Amino acid sequence: MPVNFGDKLVIAISSRALFNLDQSHKVYQEHGLDAYFKYQVEHEDEILEPGEAFPLVKKLLSINENLGGEPRVEVILLSRNSADSGLRVFNSIQQHQLNITRAAFCGGESPYRYVAAFGCHLFLSNNAEDVRNALRSGVAAATLMASNVKEKPGDEIRFAFDGDAVLFSDASERIYKKDGLDAFTKNEKVSARQPMDGGPFKNFLYALQALQAEFSEKACPIRTALVTARSAPAHERVIRTLRAWDIRIDESLFLGGLEKGQFLKSYGADVFFDDQQKHCDSAKSHVATGHVPHGIANEENS
Repeated sequence: MPVNFGDKLVIAISSRALFNLDQSHKVYQEHGLDAYFKYQVEHEDEILEPGEAFPLVKKLLSINENLGGEPRVEVILLSRNSADSGLRVFNSIQQHQLNITRAAFCGGESPYRYVAAFGCHLFLSNNAEDVRNALRSGVAAATLMASNVKEKPGDEIRFAFDGDAVLFSDASERIYKKDGLDAFTKNEKVSARQPMDGGPFKNFLYALQALQAEFSEKACPIRTALVTARSAPAHERVIRTLRAWDIRIDESLFLGGLEKGQFLKSYGADVFFDDQQKHCDSAKSHVATGHVPHGIANEENS
């Protein structure tokens, strides 16, 4: 059975997502795994710079400080390093004062198999194959894309999610891909009162909402948004689905196919999750972006 951390929000993070390991990864690509391990040991006293997920992790851990009492957020490091080469990563965690105490170092093997064992709600990595495997095991997961987005000030965390194939199943999107927009629209109108099945991020959204409930509405440091290419009349099924799930989304943007990047910038997202590469490419210059390799759009690409 998975580990039970009670009512904590549990996030798994790879070492390359948490810290900038570009130079180390270059050593691995050019000289192999043994050379990489040796390089990390030789440089274990050199503190690593923050990676793509660092600002998000820092803000998530700050929630524990704001609440006081028992921590409500647990961040777990999952790494392809060995424990020996991973000492540099833990040294950097301590130097950056991140309260991360649990880890799995897998000695070159994929760490995704520990995502479910730790009972994680979300896995963030730079390795697309690890992310796909985590999704197959039923855990929300995303591949963080390289960007030059600066850390947003303050403690508030703003999450943004695509709808189909992320929060919801990709069943409706399959109709769109197969039969076109008119068939999709007709199906959504006919099925408006029939809730959609959940997508890979449904349970993560539930866990986020449970954490939001620890705060008063005005003092809550977590805000959520749905940013979807849908437009009226396909919006109604989305609203009724979230109502049936008893999930509240703070903001909902129905963009009717418009590019999402500028809207995510206006919303002030800290991170955005989408299944389609084109939307991720639009978003990544404005916000930290996680590609969710799930659903029919990714079946076509693969």
